[in-house]
Amino acid sequence: MTSPSSPSRARWLKTLHQWHWVSAALSLVAMLLFAITGFTLNHAADIEGAPRTTQLEAQVPPQLLQDLPPAGDAPLPPQLQAWLDKTWRISTAGRDAEFADDEIYLSLPRPGGDAWLRISLPDGAAEYEHTDRGWISYFNDLHKGRNTGAAWRWLIDIFAAACVLFSLTGVGILYLHAKNRPMAWPVLGLGLLLPALLALLFIH
Repeated sequence: MTSPSSPSRARWLKTLHQWHWVSAALSLVAMLLFAITGFTLNHAADIEGAPRTTQLEAQVPPQLLQDLPPAGDAPLPPQLQAWLDKTWRISTAGRDAEFADDEIYLSLPRPGGDAWLRISLPDGAAEYEHTDRGWISYFNDLHKGRNTGAAWRWLIDIFAAACVLFSLTGVGILYLHAKNRPMAWPVLGLGLLLPALLALLFIH
C-alpha cells in the first residue's frame, strides 16, 4: 500500500491523531471497565462472592392502601412511595407494581443484586427482601447493561462509538506509518485471524 503525498499525509496524520486522542480520552475508563469485567465475567464461577440477603417487615398505615388502582400493572400511589422511601430508603418511582385483589407485588432488580416488595392488602403487612451479590456482580451487571436503566444504556452506546472511533483512527494512523513499520499489517492480520480461527475450531 502507498501512503499519501507529504502535505496531504501531514494533514491526515494531524486530523487522525486529534480524533485518536479525543476518542481515547472518552473511552479510556470504559475500556478499562469492560476489559476488567470481561475477565471477571469469564471467570464468574471462580470469583463470584456469596450473596447477602436482608429481609424487612413493617405495617403499612391503612389510609395509604385506600383508592388503589384496579388489578393490573401500575405505579404505586405517591403517598405509598413516600412511606416506603421513609421507612426502608427504597425508591419505587418509575416502576410498575402488580396489583391483585389480595396483594401488591413489586420487583426491584438492580445491578449486583435483586429485591422485591410485597404488601398484603387484607392486613397491610409489608415484606421487603434485598439480595446483594457484591461489587464484582455489580460491575459485571454494568458490563451487560442489566437492570441499569436507560441513562446507562445510552452511556454504553456513547462509549461504544468512542471505542469504534479510537480503533478506526488507530488503523488510519497505522496506515500512514506502515511504510516504516513492515510488521504492522501482519500483526493486524494476526489480531483478526486468531479469534476467527478459535471461533471456527473450538466453538460449536
